[in-house]
Amino acid sequence: MSADVLTGLTVFVLALLVGVEVIGRVPATLHTPLMSGANAIHGIVLAGALTVTATATTPWGEVIGFVATAFAAMNVVGGYLVTDRMLAMFRSHRAPGRDVPADRAAP
Repeated sequence: MSADVLTGLTVFVLALLVGVEVIGRVPATLHTPLMSGANAIHGIVLAGALTVTATATTPWGEVIGFVATAFAAMNVVGGYLVTDRMLAMFRSHRAPGRDVPADRAAP
């Protein structure tokens, strides 16, 4: 194993451990904003996957780029669906016909 591969693997494992530790300590009320920020990062990953696919010079590179683009797109869409479901839990459920607050109702 070369030094570059070992360095990359070490950084990956350390990032994984730090990520698990940080996410595990986030209070439940902050998970929705955290998901929104993660969705923005996943959008950047999708842009990178598209760039890699567009600049691929070999068929193998195109296949890997396509797979990366597909996974990144699924991650972005799934993240937004989960975030929407989480935000739905915070929406107030008003009784039918009570859409306008009493102080703003027409006389």
